[in-house]
Amino acid sequence: MSEDVEASAPWLVVGLGNPGAEYAAHRHNVGFVVVELLAQRLRARLSRNRRAVADVAEGRLGVGVDAPRMVLAKPLTYMNLSGGPVAALARLYRTPAERVIAVHDELDLPFGQLRAKIGGGEGGHNGLRSMSKSLGSKDYLRVRFGIGRPPGRQAPADYVLSNFSSVERKEVDFLVDRAADVVESIVTQGLERTQNAFHSG
Repeated sequence: MSEDVEASAPWLVVGLGNPGAEYAAHRHNVGFVVVELLAQRLRARLSRNRRAVADVAEGRLGVGVDAPRMVLAKPLTYMNLSGGPVAALARLYRTPAERVIAVHDELDLPFGQLRAKIGGGEGGHNGLRSMSKSLGSKDYLRVRFGIGRPPGRQAPADYVLSNFSSVERKEVDFLVDRAADVVESIVTQGLERTQNAFHSG
């Protein structure tokens, strides 16, 4: 892809989760919640893109023709098939992997910790694994939303598919807001400056 095309391509911000009301409040769906908040901030409405099998919204982060373009997406497949819709949208908008941002839950971070990175492994996350396979690259950005490890002997698969605890719920709205700030900072400030700003806690 030429530098001109890459520079003009919109950022593709993907929230990972499972579709359906029964999954909406699960830890595994926090990526969806962050993307929904970003859509509100852009005053953009998520609507069905049947070609990509995703709910999609478009907008600019800021005012003016030079403001960065963002495409927000919630894949409507189940988590382990998220890569198909993401790859379809990347082709449609001619967005390179380096401008794709996946927002996802992260078992390997304590609850409430937020981290931004590019590339690396998937840590057993089925949504990331599907994205890497479908994009043919692991070199996309990730905003990792720490949910902590399951208590006791609870299986990780059961833990991620459960609701936040009553104590956690008191902080979730603040953390979702901060995760949206991280996404916007990556787009406007770049990864390194975002890490410096948000990785202190």
